[in-house]
Amino acid sequence: MTWLSNKVLVIVESPAKAKTISKFLGRRYQVKASMGHVRDLPKSQFGVDVENDFEPKYITIRGKGDLLKELRSAAKKSDHILLGTDPDREGEAIAWHLAQVLGLDDKEPCRIEFNEITKTAIQNAVKNPRPVERPRVEAQQARRILDRLVGYNLSPLLWRKIKKGLSAGRVQSVAVRLINDREEEINDFKPEEYWTLTAEMKAAKGSLKARLTRQDDAKIEVNSQAEMNRILAELEGHPFVVSEVKTREKRRNPSAPFTTSSLQQEAYRKLGFTARKTMMIAQQLYEGLDLGKDEGTVGLVTYIRTDSVRVSETAIDDVRTHILGRFGPEYVPAEPRQYESKGKIQNAHEAIRPTAVSREPEGIKGIVTNDQFKLYKLIYERFVASQMSSAVLDTTTIDIKAANYGFRASGSVLKFPGFMKVYIEGKDEESSDDEGLLPEVAVDETLGLKKLDPKQHFTQPPPRYTEATLVKALEEKGIGRPSTYAPIIETMSLGDM
Repeated sequence: MTWLSNKVLVIVESPAKAKTISKFLGRRYQVKASMGHVRDLPKSQFGVDVENDFEPKYITIRGKGDLLKELRSAAKKSDHILLGTDPDREGEAIAWHLAQVLGLDDKEPCRIEFNEITKTAIQNAVKNPRPVERPRVEAQQARRILDRLVGYNLSPLLWRKIKKGLSAGRVQSVAVRLINDREEEINDFKPEEYWTLTAEMKAAKGSLKARLTRQDDAKIEVNSQAEMNRILAELEGHPFVVSEVKTREKRRNPSAPFTTSSLQQEAYRKLGFTARKTMMIAQQLYEGLDLGKDEGTVGLVTYIRTDSVRVSETAIDDVRTHILGRFGPEYVPAEPRQYESKGKIQNAHEAIRPTAVSREPEGIKGIVTNDQFKLYKLIYERFVASQMSSAVLDTTTIDIKAANYGFRASGSVLKFPGFMKVYIEGKDEESSDDEGLLPEVAVDETLGLKKLDPKQHFTQPPPRYTEATLVKALEEKGIGRPSTYAPIIETMSLGDM
């Protein structure tokens, strides 16, 4: 392109990103930050003309006047202006607003997009500008107007009827409803008694525990101590005999690389990070950190606001090569793994992954902060594991008969770790699955009864939402976007809801 020899102004959203990008471009490039949005609907007015096709009224955000003056001045001194805001609907809208205030023709190639802040990605982006995508801008405007229609009308009603300072919102109010419905479920819950019976037994080659599961080949439920006492009496004096042994090989596949919402959920489970903290640290990893003399300032992960689990072919080739060298050929599946995203998604960007798989977490430990290291390690290991071989387990089920009752012992042994050598996904609730090695037994073998252990239990109400489970519920119900979950949860927390 002919303008590549002229003076170019690049505008991005944050100073940290501007600092990183300026190091990848030549002297004729000046990189400045818009500090996020520069225009928005007014706070003191409704700002939407409902009678005129819901036309929005935009004004300069308070405090941004001097910044816009600085950007206009820099624009006048430049031959070309490139808008490098985030590669999503919000970023597209910011680019459009910047084009409006700087007098640019948004139909001309003035918009650059990059999924990661690396030298190669930035240099490729500036060579391939495009027009602003109006459909994405309009999608953002529609969401913003809906937010205003809901919040501006409902919030004052809450102030009058309930409490001053409360707020309502298109997504926030639905999230509050979910929490309220769950609280009602908990309050209305009536616990029910039930009993379990575990038999501790000795076989010829070791000991095992088995749980009472059946009576007369039908599933059994014990709901009172009287029923349990009757069962114990009926079992007394009867031998415990192995009726069936089943062993099979089971394969466990890795989880997909992170999306925004799955990262928020897993960081809460494994690191105890709030959604807000996760997004703040992830933004730092994306915008770039100074890694010292060898690398300088570079973005460590790809764009962090995404609902897609797809990964570029180049990144897949790189990670498969890395796995081969690091762990050996048995850890590399015959074909690259392809993951499908669930539900309605934009699919505009790749999954969240490290920008260079050669940059292992231990290599940056002590250079970045402890929290940055922890989150990078989580993202890195999840991505590497996502392209590794399946784990292989040998699972064994032993069925035991005593009188007309059936007991079952289950266990599994890890035969080949596969991806589990690197990463295992966290869980929201503790699993009751029995794991571990069972002794070798034979059908018709009589086991020695060591002890019968009856226990009383009561059913539990559904748990209250954690940040992780609330994010999961919102996503599953198609409410809001993952990038908005963190500020919404924070608003609800600060609002004493």
